[in-house]
Amino acid sequence: MAEAFLREPRRYTSRQVAEMAGVPMYRARRFWRALGFANVADDAVEFTDSDVEALKTLVGMVSSGIYDEEHVLLIARSLGRATTRLAESQAELGAEVLDQAGVPLAERPRAWRRRAERVVPGLARLLVYAWQRQLAAAAGRLADQDMSTVRLAVGFADLVAFTRLSRQITPTELARLVDSFEGRSADVVTSSGGRVVKTLGDSVLFVADKSHVAAEIGLRLIETHAKVKGMPELRVGLAAGPVIWRMGDVFGTTVNLASRLTALALPGAILADPDLAEELEGDRAFELRPVNRLSVRGLGELAPFTVMRAVRGTSGPRE
Repeated sequence: MAEAFLREPRRYTSRQVAEMAGVPMYRARRFWRALGFANVADDAVEFTDSDVEALKTLVGMVSSGIYDEEHVLLIARSLGRATTRLAESQAELGAEVLDQAGVPLAERPRAWRRRAERVVPGLARLLVYAWQRQLAAAAGRLADQDMSTVRLAVGFADLVAFTRLSRQITPTELARLVDSFEGRSADVVTSSGGRVVKTLGDSVLFVADKSHVAAEIGLRLIETHAKVKGMPELRVGLAAGPVIWRMGDVFGTTVNLASRLTALALPGAILADPDLAEELEGDRAFELRPVNRLSVRGLGELAPFTVMRAVRGTSGPRE
C-alpha cells in the first residue's frame, strides 16, 4: 500500500541513499529527521529514487550557496510540519469516505490502493499549485520589508466554554463543530484581507497589516459564528505592535497581549489594546469604549477598549 502512494518501488537502504547523494549517513539522517521522518534500520529497504533526489536537492541548496545548512534544515522542518498535517487530514478524509461507503476492514488495503491511483496525481498538482500561489503572495508582502521590524495587528478568536461543550456532545458532533469553526473562520479572515496563522480547534490566530482590517475581521467572526446553530459564543482579543515572524508563525509581546486580552474579553465582545484602539481613532466604522484597567498576566496593568461596529456609520467618542 505504501508503494501505491509513493508511486514507485522501494529499492534502497538508508546507507545506499546517502552514498548516492554523496553525503555521510549522519548528515542524511539529519535532513531526513528535519522532514519529520523517523530513522529506519540501516539494512531496511525503505527508500525510492525520489528519496535520493530529495536528498540531492537539499544538499544542492547548500553546496550552491542558495542557503546555508541551518536554513535548509529550517526549510525541511517547515515542509515536514505542513505536509504532516496535510497528509493526516487527507488520510482521515479518505477513511471517512471508505466508512461512509461501507467498505469492510478486510478490504480496506485494496480500497486504499485503488484510491491512491485516483487521488494522488491530482492532489500532487493541487499541492504545488497552492504552494506556488502562497509563495508568490508571501514574497510580495516581504519583498521590501525589514524582517527585524515587522509591525502587525494580531487577533485571537476563542470559543467560549468549548471544553465544557466538548464533554456534552459526541466525538462526531465535536469534529463537525470544529470543522465548521475553522472553515468559516478561515473564510472570514482571508476574504477580509487578513491571514490565518494557525487554528487550535477552539481558537484561531490571525494577523493583518492594518488595525482596521483586524477589527473588521474580529467583528465579522463574531457575527458569522453567531448565526451557526449550536456554535458557542466567540470572544476576540486584538493588539497592534512589533512581532517576530518566523517560519510561518508569529511571536512576541504583541502576540502574547492579544492572547491575554482574549481570555479577559466577555463572550461576544472584542477587547483591544490601547495601541490598536488609537489606530482606530477617527474611523467611522467602529465605536470604541474604554473599560476599567485590567491586570494582564505577565504584562502588568492595561487600559483596553471594547471595539464595536458603529451605529449608522458613526463612531462614538472615546472617554
